[in-house]
Amino acid sequence: MNKKQKIVLVSGLTIIAATVIVWIAFGAEIFTKTQVLVEQRDELFGWTEKKWVDKFIWGLDLSGAISGISLLIGAILFFIFRTKKSKRN
Repeated sequence: MNKKQKIVLVSGLTIIAATVIVWIAFGAEIFTKTQVLVEQRDELFGWTEKKWVDKFIWGLDLSGAISGISLLIGAILFFIFRTKKSKRN
């Protein structure tokens, strides 16, 4: 493994680790959400009301897509940057 391959390997693993960390930080949801159902309580009358609030939550599907693309690009670059050995007889 040469220097360029090591850089590709480390950067690919860093991207995958970063997406997993972001996924865990957003609550480890399976699917990506753009709206969340929130229950709001009225203090004056005492009833509750459910509303949809715009909030982005990172999902495992988004992390998997980013990880898969970075893995594919990393494998292609790893193959391109290989050291070609020539045989001399």
